[in-house]
Amino acid sequence: MTQVFHTKSKVIITCNKRLSTYLQAEVEELGYTITRAFATGVELHITLNECIKLNLNLRCASQVLYSLKSFKAKNPEELYHTLAAMPWEELIDFSGYFSVTSNVDNPFITTPLFANLKVKDAIVDRIKDKKGMRPNSGSDANKAVVHLYWKDNDADIFIDTSGETLSKHGYRKIPGKAPMLEALATSVIMATEWDKKSPFVNPMCGSGTLAIEAALLATNRRPGLYRMNYGFMHIIGYQEEVFFAERRILKEQVIKNIDLQIIASDLSEDAVEVSKKNAKTAGVDQIIQFDVCDFAETPIPEGGKGVVVFNPEYGERLGTHTKLELTYKRMGDFMKTNCKGYHGYIFTGNPDLAKKIGLKADKKIEFYNGKLDCRMLAYELYDGSRRPESERTHRT
Repeated sequence: MTQVFHTKSKVIITCNKRLSTYLQAEVEELGYTITRAFATGVELHITLNECIKLNLNLRCASQVLYSLKSFKAKNPEELYHTLAAMPWEELIDFSGYFSVTSNVDNPFITTPLFANLKVKDAIVDRIKDKKGMRPNSGSDANKAVVHLYWKDNDADIFIDTSGETLSKHGYRKIPGKAPMLEALATSVIMATEWDKKSPFVNPMCGSGTLAIEAALLATNRRPGLYRMNYGFMHIIGYQEEVFFAERRILKEQVIKNIDLQIIASDLSEDAVEVSKKNAKTAGVDQIIQFDVCDFAETPIPEGGKGVVVFNPEYGERLGTHTKLELTYKRMGDFMKTNCKGYHGYIFTGNPDLAKKIGLKADKKIEFYNGKLDCRMLAYELYDGSRRPESERTHRT
Protein backbone atom coordinates (compact mmCIF):
# COMPACT_ATOMS: atom_id res chain seq x y z
CA MET A 1 0.00 0.00 0.00
CA THR A 2 2.82 2.43 0.77
CA GLN A 3 3.88 2.27 -2.88
CA VAL A 4 0.56 3.41 -4.38
CA PHE A 5 2.18 6.55 -5.76
CA HIS A 6 4.49 4.36 -7.86
CA THR A 7 2.27 1.32 -8.51
CA LYS A 8 0.06 1.07 -11.57
CA SER A 9 -3.58 0.28 -11.01
CA LYS A 10 -6.96 0.82 -12.60
CA VAL A 11 -7.86 4.51 -12.66
CA ILE A 12 -11.35 5.78 -13.45
CA ILE A 13 -11.74 9.40 -14.52
CA THR A 14 -15.36 10.45 -14.17
CA CYS A 15 -17.25 13.24 -15.89
CA ASN A 16 -20.82 14.43 -16.24
CA LYS A 17 -23.06 12.67 -18.76
CA ARG A 18 -22.34 13.48 -22.43
CA LEU A 19 -18.89 14.91 -21.69
CA SER A 20 -17.01 11.62 -22.11
CA THR A 21 -16.03 12.32 -25.74
CA TYR A 22 -14.34 15.58 -24.76
CA LEU A 23 -12.70 14.06 -21.69
CA GLN A 24 -11.30 11.25 -23.84
CA ALA A 25 -9.77 13.79 -26.24
CA GLU A 26 -8.15 15.63 -23.32
CA VAL A 27 -6.67 12.50 -21.76
CA GLU A 28 -5.24 11.28 -25.06
CA GLU A 29 -3.79 14.72 -25.79
CA LEU A 30 -1.86 14.43 -22.51
CA GLY A 31 -0.29 11.20 -23.81
CA TYR A 32 -2.26 8.60 -21.85
CA THR A 33 -3.67 5.37 -23.25
CA ILE A 34 -7.34 4.80 -22.49
CA THR A 35 -8.29 1.17 -21.89
CA ARG A 36 -12.03 1.77 -21.77
CA ALA A 37 -14.42 4.66 -22.43
CA PHE A 38 -18.00 4.81 -21.18
CA ALA A 39 -20.87 7.28 -20.82
CA THR A 40 -19.58 9.00 -17.68
CA GLY A 41 -15.82 8.59 -17.91
CA VAL A 42 -12.75 6.72 -19.06
CA GLU A 43 -10.47 4.03 -17.61
CA LEU A 44 -6.67 3.94 -17.59
CA HIS A 45 -3.91 1.86 -15.97
CA ILE A 46 -1.44 4.26 -14.29
CA THR A 47 0.24 5.18 -11.00
CA LEU A 48 -1.12 7.55 -8.38
CA ASN A 49 1.71 9.96 -9.20
CA GLU A 50 0.45 10.08 -12.78
CA CYS A 51 -2.97 10.99 -11.39
CA ILE A 52 -1.39 14.22 -10.12
CA LYS A 53 -0.75 15.38 -13.69
CA LEU A 54 -4.30 14.50 -14.71
CA ASN A 55 -5.82 16.40 -11.79
CA LEU A 56 -3.90 19.55 -12.69
CA ASN A 57 -4.58 19.42 -16.43
CA LEU A 58 -8.08 18.11 -17.05
CA ARG A 59 -10.87 20.59 -17.80
CA CYS A 60 -13.82 18.25 -18.50
CA ALA A 61 -13.34 15.76 -15.64
CA SER A 62 -15.08 15.44 -12.26
CA GLN A 63 -12.96 12.98 -10.23
CA VAL A 64 -9.80 10.90 -10.76
CA LEU A 65 -10.25 7.61 -8.87
CA TYR A 66 -7.32 5.26 -8.15
CA SER A 67 -8.39 1.66 -7.46
CA LEU A 68 -7.01 0.01 -4.32
CA LYS A 69 -8.92 -3.26 -4.58
CA SER A 70 -11.64 -4.99 -6.59
CA PHE A 71 -13.55 -7.65 -4.67
CA LYS A 72 -16.84 -9.51 -4.19
CA ALA A 73 -19.28 -8.50 -1.45
CA LYS A 74 -22.83 -9.79 -1.17
CA ASN A 75 -23.85 -7.71 1.84
CA PRO A 76 -22.63 -4.97 4.22
CA GLU A 77 -20.94 -7.50 6.54
CA GLU A 78 -18.80 -8.91 3.74
CA LEU A 79 -17.99 -5.36 2.63
CA TYR A 80 -16.89 -4.42 6.14
CA HIS A 81 -14.69 -7.51 6.67
CA THR A 82 -12.91 -7.12 3.33
CA LEU A 83 -12.18 -3.45 3.93
CA ALA A 84 -11.16 -3.94 7.57
CA ALA A 85 -8.47 -6.40 6.39
CA MET A 86 -6.81 -3.73 4.20
CA PRO A 87 -3.79 -1.79 5.58
CA TRP A 88 -5.45 1.62 5.81
CA GLU A 89 -2.86 2.72 8.36
CA GLU A 90 -0.39 2.88 5.46
CA LEU A 91 -2.60 5.30 3.54
CA ILE A 92 -4.42 7.55 6.02
CA ASP A 93 -2.69 9.22 8.96
CA PHE A 94 -4.28 8.28 12.31
CA SER A 95 -4.21 11.98 13.24
CA GLY A 96 -5.73 13.00 9.91
CA TYR A 97 -9.22 13.32 8.43
CA PHE A 98 -11.04 11.47 5.67
CA SER A 99 -14.46 11.33 4.03
CA VAL A 100 -16.28 8.59 2.13
CA THR A 101 -18.32 8.84 -1.06
CA SER A 102 -20.08 6.04 -2.91
CA ASN A 103 -21.96 4.86 -5.96
CA VAL A 104 -24.00 1.89 -4.78
CA ASP A 105 -26.59 -0.41 -6.37
CA ASN A 106 -26.98 -3.36 -3.99
CA PRO A 107 -30.22 -4.96 -2.70
CA PHE A 108 -29.04 -4.73 0.93
CA ILE A 109 -28.42 -0.97 0.71
CA THR A 110 -31.40 1.40 0.86
CA THR A 111 -29.37 4.56 1.38
CA PRO A 112 -25.80 5.38 0.25
CA LEU A 113 -25.15 6.84 3.71
CA PHE A 114 -25.33 3.35 5.21
CA ALA A 115 -22.73 2.07 2.75
CA ASN A 116 -20.53 5.08 3.52
CA LEU A 117 -20.85 4.33 7.23
CA LYS A 118 -19.71 0.71 6.77
CA VAL A 119 -16.66 1.89 4.82
CA LYS A 120 -15.86 4.52 7.43
CA ASP A 121 -16.22 2.01 10.28
CA ALA A 122 -13.92 -0.50 8.57
CA ILE A 123 -11.20 2.11 8.02
CA VAL A 124 -11.47 3.62 11.50
CA ASP A 125 -11.50 0.23 13.24
CA ARG A 126 -8.48 -0.95 11.28
CA ILE A 127 -6.40 2.17 11.99
CA LYS A 128 -7.40 2.24 15.64
CA ASP A 129 -6.43 -1.42 15.99
CA LYS A 130 -3.00 -0.83 14.45
CA LYS A 131 -2.18 2.65 15.74
CA GLY A 132 -4.22 2.97 18.93
CA MET A 133 -5.85 6.16 17.62
CA ARG A 134 -8.57 6.84 15.09
CA PRO A 135 -8.65 9.52 12.39
CA ASN A 136 -11.54 11.96 12.21
CA SER A 137 -14.12 11.58 9.47
CA GLY A 138 -17.02 13.55 8.05
CA SER A 139 -18.52 14.88 4.84
CA ASP A 140 -15.90 17.48 3.88
CA ALA A 141 -13.99 16.50 0.73
CA ASN A 142 -11.00 18.77 1.35
CA LYS A 143 -8.74 16.06 2.86
CA ALA A 144 -8.37 12.33 2.06
CA VAL A 145 -11.39 10.89 0.23
CA VAL A 146 -12.24 7.19 -0.18
CA HIS A 147 -14.79 6.17 -2.83
CA LEU A 148 -16.82 2.94 -2.96
CA TYR A 149 -18.30 1.58 -6.16
CA TRP A 150 -20.61 -1.36 -5.44
CA LYS A 151 -23.00 -2.92 -7.94
CA ASP A 152 -24.71 -6.21 -7.00
CA ASN A 153 -21.83 -8.40 -5.72
CA ASP A 154 -19.00 -6.48 -7.41
CA ALA A 155 -17.18 -3.84 -5.39
CA ASP A 156 -14.27 -1.50 -5.98
CA ILE A 157 -12.63 0.71 -3.37
CA PHE A 158 -10.78 3.79 -4.61
CA ILE A 159 -8.71 6.71 -3.42
CA ASP A 160 -10.41 9.80 -4.83
CA THR A 161 -7.24 11.63 -5.80
CA SER A 162 -9.21 14.80 -6.64
CA GLY A 163 -11.22 15.41 -3.48
CA GLU A 164 -13.32 18.42 -4.40
CA THR A 165 -14.68 18.08 -7.94
CA LEU A 166 -12.50 19.06 -10.89
CA SER A 167 -15.55 20.29 -12.83
CA LYS A 168 -15.22 23.66 -11.07
CA HIS A 169 -12.02 25.37 -12.17
CA GLY A 170 -11.39 27.60 -9.18
CA TYR A 171 -11.47 31.09 -10.69
CA ARG A 172 -15.23 31.75 -10.49
CA LYS A 173 -15.56 33.42 -7.11
CA ILE A 174 -18.88 35.08 -8.08
CA PRO A 175 -21.13 32.59 -9.91
CA GLY A 176 -23.91 34.91 -11.10
CA LYS A 177 -27.39 33.64 -12.01
CA ALA A 178 -27.84 30.09 -13.37
CA PRO A 179 -24.14 29.70 -14.32
CA MET A 180 -22.88 27.01 -16.68
CA LEU A 181 -20.49 24.58 -14.98
CA GLU A 182 -16.90 25.16 -16.11
CA ALA A 183 -16.40 21.55 -17.32
CA LEU A 184 -19.55 21.84 -19.43
CA ALA A 185 -18.47 25.21 -20.82
CA THR A 186 -15.11 23.75 -21.92
CA SER A 187 -16.86 20.80 -23.57
CA VAL A 188 -19.25 23.14 -25.37
CA ILE A 189 -16.30 25.11 -26.78
CA MET A 190 -14.52 21.91 -27.79
CA ALA A 191 -17.70 20.79 -29.57
CA THR A 192 -17.66 23.96 -31.70
CA GLU A 193 -14.20 22.98 -32.99
CA TRP A 194 -13.08 26.57 -32.48
CA ASP A 195 -9.48 26.98 -33.71
CA LYS A 196 -8.41 29.21 -30.77
CA LYS A 197 -7.24 31.83 -33.27
CA SER A 198 -10.34 33.27 -34.94
CA PRO A 199 -12.79 35.51 -33.04
CA PHE A 200 -14.92 33.96 -30.29
CA VAL A 201 -18.10 35.90 -29.52
CA ASN A 202 -20.38 35.20 -26.55
CA PRO A 203 -23.48 37.40 -26.40
CA MET A 204 -25.62 37.01 -23.24
CA CYS A 205 -22.42 36.10 -21.39
CA GLY A 206 -23.92 35.96 -17.87
CA SER A 207 -21.08 35.38 -15.41
CA GLY A 208 -18.64 35.03 -18.33
CA THR A 209 -17.85 31.32 -18.07
CA LEU A 210 -17.87 30.55 -21.81
CA ALA A 211 -15.71 33.54 -22.72
CA ILE A 212 -13.29 32.87 -19.86
CA GLU A 213 -12.98 29.17 -20.70
CA ALA A 214 -12.31 30.13 -24.34
CA ALA A 215 -9.51 32.44 -23.19
CA LEU A 216 -8.09 29.73 -20.93
CA LEU A 217 -8.09 27.23 -23.80
CA ALA A 218 -6.46 29.67 -26.21
CA THR A 219 -3.71 30.62 -23.77
CA ASN A 220 -3.24 27.03 -22.50
CA ARG A 221 -4.00 27.96 -18.90
CA ARG A 222 -4.89 24.77 -17.03
CA PRO A 223 -7.22 24.44 -13.99
CA GLY A 224 -4.30 23.38 -11.77
CA LEU A 225 -3.07 26.97 -11.81
CA TYR A 226 -6.06 28.00 -9.67
CA ARG A 227 -6.05 25.25 -7.07
CA MET A 228 -3.65 24.20 -4.29
CA ASN A 229 -5.50 21.37 -2.55
CA TYR A 230 -6.33 17.89 -3.87
CA GLY A 231 -7.23 14.55 -2.33
CA PHE A 232 -3.86 12.97 -3.23
CA MET A 233 -2.06 15.43 -0.95
CA HIS A 234 -3.57 13.77 2.12
CA ILE A 235 -2.43 10.21 1.37
CA ILE A 236 0.66 8.84 3.15
CA GLY A 237 3.58 8.76 0.70
CA TYR A 238 2.65 11.96 -1.14
CA GLN A 239 5.72 13.93 -2.24
CA GLU A 240 4.98 17.59 -2.73
CA GLU A 241 7.91 18.02 -5.13
CA VAL A 242 6.00 15.93 -7.71
CA PHE A 243 3.04 18.31 -7.47
CA PHE A 244 5.17 21.45 -7.69
CA ALA A 245 7.12 20.04 -10.66
CA GLU A 246 3.83 19.50 -12.52
CA ARG A 247 2.64 22.95 -11.53
CA ARG A 248 5.83 24.54 -12.87
CA ILE A 249 5.11 22.90 -16.22
CA LEU A 250 1.63 24.45 -16.20
CA LYS A 251 3.12 27.91 -15.67
CA GLU A 252 5.77 27.45 -18.36
CA GLN A 253 3.32 26.35 -21.06
CA VAL A 254 1.01 29.38 -20.72
CA ILE A 255 0.88 31.40 -23.95
CA LYS A 256 1.40 34.95 -22.71
CA ASN A 257 1.37 37.03 -25.91
CA ILE A 258 -1.64 36.22 -28.03
CA ASP A 259 -3.42 38.12 -30.81
CA LEU A 260 -7.00 37.08 -30.28
CA GLN A 261 -10.48 38.61 -30.18
CA ILE A 262 -12.84 37.28 -27.53
CA ILE A 263 -15.97 39.37 -27.08
CA ALA A 264 -18.52 38.91 -24.30
CA SER A 265 -21.64 41.03 -23.90
CA ASP A 266 -24.67 41.20 -21.64
CA LEU A 267 -27.55 43.60 -21.16
CA SER A 268 -26.97 43.44 -17.39
CA GLU A 269 -24.27 45.75 -16.11
CA ASP A 270 -24.03 43.60 -12.97
CA ALA A 271 -23.45 40.44 -15.05
CA VAL A 272 -20.65 42.11 -16.99
CA GLU A 273 -19.07 43.34 -13.76
CA VAL A 274 -19.17 39.79 -12.36
CA SER A 275 -17.66 38.49 -15.63
CA LYS A 276 -14.82 40.99 -15.43
CA LYS A 277 -14.00 40.00 -11.85
CA ASN A 278 -14.02 36.29 -12.71
CA ALA A 279 -11.85 36.93 -15.76
CA LYS A 280 -9.38 38.90 -13.65
CA THR A 281 -9.14 36.04 -11.14
CA ALA A 282 -8.44 33.71 -14.07
CA GLY A 283 -5.79 36.09 -15.41
CA VAL A 284 -7.50 36.59 -18.78
CA ASP A 285 -9.30 39.91 -18.27
CA GLN A 286 -6.95 41.65 -20.74
CA ILE A 287 -7.83 39.16 -23.47
CA ILE A 288 -11.62 39.55 -23.33
CA GLN A 289 -13.56 42.57 -24.54
CA PHE A 290 -16.63 43.05 -22.34
CA ASP A 291 -19.60 45.13 -23.50
CA VAL A 292 -22.83 46.14 -21.75
CA CYS A 293 -25.46 46.01 -24.48
CA ASP A 294 -28.40 44.16 -25.94
CA PHE A 295 -27.09 41.00 -27.63
CA ALA A 296 -28.15 42.36 -31.04
CA GLU A 297 -25.63 45.19 -30.58
CA THR A 298 -22.73 42.86 -29.82
CA PRO A 299 -19.80 43.83 -32.07
CA ILE A 300 -18.87 41.11 -34.55
CA PRO A 301 -15.28 41.30 -35.87
CA GLU A 302 -15.08 41.55 -39.63
CA GLY A 303 -13.42 38.89 -41.72
CA GLY A 304 -16.23 36.41 -41.92
CA LYS A 305 -14.67 33.68 -39.80
CA GLY A 306 -15.18 32.90 -36.17
CA VAL A 307 -17.53 31.37 -33.64
CA VAL A 308 -20.53 32.94 -31.92
CA VAL A 309 -22.05 31.03 -28.99
CA PHE A 310 -25.31 31.81 -27.20
CA ASN A 311 -26.36 30.27 -23.90
CA PRO A 312 -29.76 31.95 -23.46
CA GLU A 313 -32.35 31.40 -20.75
CA TYR A 314 -34.35 28.20 -21.23
CA GLY A 315 -37.61 29.27 -19.59
CA GLU A 316 -37.04 26.72 -16.82
CA ARG A 317 -35.63 28.83 -14.01
CA LEU A 318 -35.38 32.34 -15.42
CA GLY A 319 -37.44 34.60 -17.64
CA THR A 320 -40.93 34.20 -19.05
CA HIS A 321 -41.86 31.98 -21.98
CA THR A 322 -43.62 34.57 -24.18
CA LYS A 323 -40.80 37.06 -23.87
CA LEU A 324 -38.24 34.33 -24.61
CA GLU A 325 -40.00 33.35 -27.85
CA LEU A 326 -39.21 36.80 -29.20
CA THR A 327 -35.66 36.60 -27.83
CA TYR A 328 -35.00 33.31 -29.63
CA LYS A 329 -36.36 34.73 -32.89
CA ARG A 330 -34.13 37.78 -32.49
CA MET A 331 -31.11 35.53 -31.93
CA GLY A 332 -31.77 33.82 -35.24
CA ASP A 333 -32.19 37.17 -37.00
CA PHE A 334 -28.99 38.51 -35.43
CA MET A 335 -26.90 35.53 -36.52
CA LYS A 336 -28.35 35.58 -40.05
CA THR A 337 -27.81 39.33 -40.48
CA ASN A 338 -24.68 40.13 -38.42
CA CYS A 339 -22.67 36.91 -38.30
CA LYS A 340 -22.27 35.95 -41.96
CA GLY A 341 -19.31 33.63 -42.47
CA TYR A 342 -19.31 32.59 -38.79
CA HIS A 343 -20.29 29.31 -37.19
CA GLY A 344 -23.19 30.01 -34.85
CA TYR A 345 -24.25 27.95 -31.83
CA ILE A 346 -27.22 28.18 -29.50
CA PHE A 347 -27.20 26.06 -26.33
CA THR A 348 -30.69 25.47 -24.98
CA GLY A 349 -32.72 23.14 -22.80
CA ASN A 350 -36.03 24.15 -24.36
CA PRO A 351 -36.86 22.49 -27.73
CA ASP A 352 -40.06 24.52 -28.13
CA LEU A 353 -38.18 27.79 -27.89
CA ALA A 354 -35.51 26.44 -30.26
CA LYS A 355 -38.18 26.25 -32.98
CA LYS A 356 -38.54 30.05 -32.77
CA ILE A 357 -34.93 30.66 -33.92
CA GLY A 358 -36.03 30.50 -37.55
CA LEU A 359 -32.84 28.87 -38.87
CA LYS A 360 -32.30 25.24 -39.83
CA ALA A 361 -29.60 23.67 -37.64
CA ASP A 362 -26.81 21.82 -39.43
CA LYS A 363 -26.52 19.54 -36.40
CA LYS A 364 -27.74 19.15 -32.84
CA ILE A 365 -25.15 18.20 -30.23
CA GLU A 366 -26.44 16.54 -27.06
CA PHE A 367 -25.50 17.80 -23.60
CA TYR A 368 -26.91 17.89 -20.10
CA ASN A 369 -26.90 21.04 -17.99
CA GLY A 370 -27.34 19.57 -14.54
CA LYS A 371 -30.19 17.11 -15.05
CA LEU A 372 -31.73 19.09 -17.89
CA ASP A 373 -31.57 17.48 -21.34
CA CYS A 374 -30.05 20.09 -23.66
CA ARG A 375 -28.99 20.58 -27.26
CA MET A 376 -26.39 22.80 -28.82
CA LEU A 377 -27.76 23.81 -32.20
CA ALA A 378 -25.09 24.46 -34.84
CA TYR A 379 -25.56 26.85 -37.76
CA GLU A 380 -23.21 27.53 -40.64
CA LEU A 381 -23.93 31.17 -41.38
CA TYR A 382 -23.13 31.59 -45.04
CA ASP A 383 -21.86 34.86 -46.46
CA GLY A 384 -23.98 35.25 -49.59
CA SER A 385 -25.78 32.35 -51.21
CA ARG A 386 -25.69 28.91 -49.61
CA ARG A 387 -23.04 26.70 -51.16
CA PRO A 388 -24.11 23.51 -52.90
CA GLU A 389 -24.01 20.36 -50.77
CA SER A 390 -21.09 18.99 -52.83
CA GLU A 391 -18.94 22.00 -51.95
CA ARG A 392 -19.66 22.04 -48.23
CA THR A 393 -17.11 20.89 -45.70
CA HIS A 394 -18.94 18.97 -43.01
CA ARG A 395 -17.85 19.68 -39.45
CA THR A 396 -18.13 16.71 -37.08
